[in-house]
Amino acid sequence: MEIKTISMEIPEGANIILGQTHFIKTAEDLYEAIVTSVPRAGFGVAFTEASGPCLIRKEGNDPSLIDVCVRNLQAIGAGHVFCVALKDAFPVNVLNRIKSCPEVCRVFCATANPVEVIIAGTPQGRGVLGVIDGFSPKGVETPGDREDRRQFLRKIGYKL
Repeated sequence: MEIKTISMEIPEGANIILGQTHFIKTAEDLYEAIVTSVPRAGFGVAFTEASGPCLIRKEGNDPSLIDVCVRNLQAIGAGHVFCVALKDAFPVNVLNRIKSCPEVCRVFCATANPVEVIIAGTPQGRGVLGVIDGFSPKGVETPGDREDRRQFLRKIGYKL
């Protein structure tokens, strides 16, 4: 078995959501989940089939974000994986809807941080073992850091 990491492409100002799914209607269902949650969000969706023609299925309303998702899934090369690239919204706005899609098995990450996907390869194909999302902790927040966090959440409209 070969184990390696693949770095994900995340456009400036965007977030990605990476997960595991199992059925051909995933791309359309994820499209509907996102567009009905945040109608003005720009996004792309791609999903890799694991049987039949084994194609990368794609949907979205932003061609550049659709292309990012396709490139990320081509680099991963594993079946039954989906990628969402999202602008003008945060994953928190769509994540519960995505997780409630009947064909979604799990979400590996939802982030704007640098992401490395840990891949295992066998003669049959590839699979995602997990992800490295961002960087290791550098310490524990101070009272000043706590206040900065609280003010940031209010600045972006997530708290009163």
